[in-house]
Amino acid sequence: MLEAKSRDDWPAYFETLARNRLYFEVLRDKAEGWVLNTYSVFGHDPRVPGGRIWAVYSEGMLPAPEPHRVFDWRELGWFAETWTPDFPQMIVINPGSPCEAFLPAVPPHSHAWVQYAKRTEGPSDQAALRTLRVGGPLHGPVAHGLACGAHLIVHQGRPWNALAYHGHGYRSERRMLRKSWGITSHQEWQAQMHALLTTDSTIPLWEFALGLRLAIARDSGGDVETGHWRDAAAGVLRARAEGGIVLTPDGVTKTAPVPEAETEARIQGVQHHIGRITRYEARMRADGILGEGQYVTSADAWYLGRASCMARWGMSTRYCELPEAEAAVIQAGHSAARSYQSWQDFSVGFILGRCLQFDNDKFGSWYEDMVTVHRILMSDPGSPWLNIPFR
Repeated sequence: MLEAKSRDDWPAYFETLARNRLYFEVLRDKAEGWVLNTYSVFGHDPRVPGGRIWAVYSEGMLPAPEPHRVFDWRELGWFAETWTPDFPQMIVINPGSPCEAFLPAVPPHSHAWVQYAKRTEGPSDQAALRTLRVGGPLHGPVAHGLACGAHLIVHQGRPWNALAYHGHGYRSERRMLRKSWGITSHQEWQAQMHALLTTDSTIPLWEFALGLRLAIARDSGGDVETGHWRDAAAGVLRARAEGGIVLTPDGVTKTAPVPEAETEARIQGVQHHIGRITRYEARMRADGILGEGQYVTSADAWYLGRASCMARWGMSTRYCELPEAEAAVIQAGHSAARSYQSWQDFSVGFILGRCLQFDNDKFGSWYEDMVTVHRILMSDPGSPWLNIPFR
């Protein structure tokens, strides 16, 4: 927009507006009630006759999130369709910025700019690498932690380094956390964040199987045959089932024997996951995102990547404030660096975890979408994965 404005290319300016989400401030109490009505907050600008304006922001120019100030978004054409005589007569795009523009909202004057909305494709959720050059970290621990959440953020075409995040707007973000995560409060957000950062939600069978293979590989110094992996898993589980003294993170613990039927069911479950893991790894090798002879060491990335995103979602829903979100992002980055050797290793761990949870061996969109994002992040010159050291 700034480039178009600087050369007085207003058609290009309006076309850019039409292709992007345009955010506006809304009344928080009405937005929280999920009521679809007029709940906009209007502003004041002494340069406009009468002073009243409708302040509208493009995504990269949004104000930093504040506890009692929230935003929704619509496409460009919506502002003309929604306007009524009791609204301000002037819409101001990115007020106070170099790419500021004044749009008359009163018909027929609005016809001069609304035509671009009618003939221009609107905002897209297509995967794309976008970066905030101002207002978002590009290097350092916060940027590293945000880059750990890049799978989902780039998949949605949002700026990967926006910690001061508004997402799909306050109401939609709250609806998403409520429906997908059961989060409706700061305390619930904190609990879910803790679970993701500590990988408490990890399905034990996944990590048991992956950890066992890693231990075998370290001991043998070579490849691990699938049959040997399966037999070793059965052997370890049967030995554990006999009970006895074991060392746990809490100290020495005495365990009781486990019934044979329960042990055999657990063995079948682990061996089933071993089969799934090997199939996904074979597909990732065929697609060129996992090297020949390489394998996934852990699926913890699936939890740490979402923890990075959860920090942003906490900001967009006002379930947390910036210091808490920033600390969570940094912790996610530190945990990732302890668990993995590189962005490549982290990425395939994230993809495997996502597929084990959702894809059901279909190699559908749960898999394909992440392969697309992986290729973008491993090849685009502007990718944080190519510009931020993993460790």
